[in-house]
Amino acid sequence: MEINARLKVSLLFFFQFFTWGAWGVSMGTWMNGLGFSAPQIGTAFGATSIAAMISPFLVGMIADRFFPAQKVLGVLHLVGGVLLFAASRATSFSSFYPLLLGHTLCYMPTLALANTVAFSQMKDAAQSFGSIRVMGTFGWIAAGMLVGKLNLGPTSQQFVLGAVVSVALGLYCILVLPEVPPKSKGTPASVRSVLGLDALELMKDRSFSIFALGSFLICIPLAFYYSGTERFLTQIGLAEAPAKMTYGQMSEVLFMLVFPILFSRLGVKKMLLLGMACWAVRYVCFAYGDAQSQLGMGLLLAGILLHGPCFDFFFVTGQIYVDQRAPARMRAAAQCFIAFLTYGAGMLVGSISQGFVIEACTKEGVVQWTPTWLLPAAGSAFVLLLFLVLFRAPAKDAGGQAVSV
Repeated sequence: MEINARLKVSLLFFFQFFTWGAWGVSMGTWMNGLGFSAPQIGTAFGATSIAAMISPFLVGMIADRFFPAQKVLGVLHLVGGVLLFAASRATSFSSFYPLLLGHTLCYMPTLALANTVAFSQMKDAAQSFGSIRVMGTFGWIAAGMLVGKLNLGPTSQQFVLGAVVSVALGLYCILVLPEVPPKSKGTPASVRSVLGLDALELMKDRSFSIFALGSFLICIPLAFYYSGTERFLTQIGLAEAPAKMTYGQMSEVLFMLVFPILFSRLGVKKMLLLGMACWAVRYVCFAYGDAQSQLGMGLLLAGILLHGPCFDFFFVTGQIYVDQRAPARMRAAAQCFIAFLTYGAGMLVGSISQGFVIEACTKEGVVQWTPTWLLPAAGSAFVLLLFLVLFRAPAKDAGGQAVSV
């Protein structure tokens, strides 16, 4: 991959996740300060999942068939930034939520489109993607540190920060990013393609369908981590729980940097299985960890640090796998399809399920965390076994490219 293209795409990922990180963690503090109810706060955080279920298909089709992916990416960031700024001015839930949902409807498809732009510039995605995608993690960390340093969490300025970066990124995408022309431009458009359903052709392949199902299922326990970990660590008495959770992002950076070496040695299937195994182990660590003993603290920290391989080994490997298996004419739609299953359906089901599980495991106002964490651990182990038995890694042709098996 050329140095110039690498720099441009790296900056894309940095500011892509900076935009989300500016408000994606601290929004609840601001909403609570305005007197919004807990269900309203939960509904607001669920906007990203709803958006990921609604918009990626159509946007992926547009980028595959009608307009260059980087231009679509830029327009979405421009419109999304305006909506996020408008949301910063709202003071009631009835006015805030529609604007936030509008922003997330623009933002969530950009996650897949950024992958499409990146992969288009790579000769070997397995070797190049990890070291570029890690810039997104740096962007998320940088946004969190800036919001914390300036104490923007209790204020609407966190949305203003995200909006300014989003608009600037939109212009950057349109004016600076390399051209990614639509692969299917000029081909007849059917109702199926307009609805973005072309990517469903990939489900005819058994291994891809198992991968898609597993991606959906594994995001159900993932939602338990995002929704419940801070509350869990605080309740059991771990000091400065939010700060200690940043160890997970640091771990993500480390494993992203060694990803190319591991991927070249292990391949798709083993990397996916290793990621899911880390998922199960993480929740077992949480189930039996505590803040009072040295062993218990070690288990808690191990569970947090496992966020790196959990995310990198499954999600990054999965994005590379989709790029390998999807025909060029539908790669953007295929990436959006997986975003729909993971960030959308899986995370939404997980967030709703976690609420019911915690309620069922609460006795006399106190959450019993051991059974709460063992359930997603068992779910992760189930998905691992499903993959182990049914998933087949793509074979390679003479040129080293993945082919159907």
